Amino acid sequence: MRASVPSLTRRAVHALLVAAGLAAALPAAAQQWPARPLRIVVPFAAGGPADNYARFLAQRLPEQLGQPVVVENRPGAGAVIGTDAVAKAPADGYTLLLMSNTQTVNETLVPNRPYNLVRDFAAVAPINYSDLLLAAHPSVPVAGVQQLLAQAKARPGKLNYASSGTGTPYHMAGELFKSMGGVFLVHIPYKGSSGARADLLGGQVDLMFDAVTTMAEQVRSGKVKAIATTGKQRSAVLPDVPTVAESGLPGYEATIWLGVLAPKATPPAVVARLNEAITKITGQPEVREAWGRQGATALTMSPQAFERYIQDDIAKWAKVIRDAKITAD
Repeated sequence: MRASVPSLTRRAVHALLVAAGLAAALPAAAQQWPARPLRIVVPFAAGGPADNYARFLAQRLPEQLGQPVVVENRPGAGAVIGTDAVAKAPADGYTLLLMSNTQTVNETLVPNRPYNLVRDFAAVAPINYSDLLLAAHPSVPVAGVQQLLAQAKARPGKLNYASSGTGTPYHMAGELFKSMGGVFLVHIPYKGSSGARADLLGGQVDLMFDAVTTMAEQVRSGKVKAIATTGKQRSAVLPDVPTVAESGLPGYEATIWLGVLAPKATPPAVVARLNEAITKITGQPEVREAWGRQGATALTMSPQAFERYIQDDIAKWAKVIRDAKITAD
């Protein structure tokens, strides 16, 4: 009697046949990808978090892909210039975009942008997210979210908060806080975080949403007061500081997150390989530990899940922008 082939072997053979069929159906360029260096376009200035993490990937992706990866900064127009350049690039997997939730905000805030994030891009992989800190100058007589809400309701428009500019994650964190808390705080936009931070330390402004790691030392030295962090869980950088959500606004979450996109028609097999390579890097224990010390948490999703994540983020900030009647500067 003929021996049966074990089911595991049959499944393995079937998988090989399917893979072979998919490979045969792909263009030759996709089968040979990558055959030359890749480029990650960062639509922000050099030296910021997006640029730093893009360069982190560029250093490690060659181990996964066998090709060099270069970073190109193309800042301007609130990330629109660099984002549009990638939208118009060949969909061959060699030009990628380093994105943040600045772009999901822009989908509503910048109605005349020359691209549509969902229509013109393929979601590749997320990288990480970082919590913010709601900090106050020591002279502001509040010690937590509940006291802040009470003060804001008793004195509408008397308290203010600084941000690095209209539409930035720091600004949107403040607008979400106002919306969910039912309070009015005056927004004071700056042309970057450094000026806003300096005026918070000097007492010219009352409050600011800023990166946890940036503000942690100022909290420890007593130069600012930590009111709350903005993630779902407490930050490992300031574990004694409660979150906004646990302090009276359940469901509140406002972070800075980063990810990678490609032009829309990039072959699915190329997108899948990029996702696998990035996921291997962000999943390394030493990477997660180092990022944790910096206040960043790795994000891992399939391209399909990441696309839904982007769509949900667009919808979240669209509501905040419309409710607050925010317009671009």
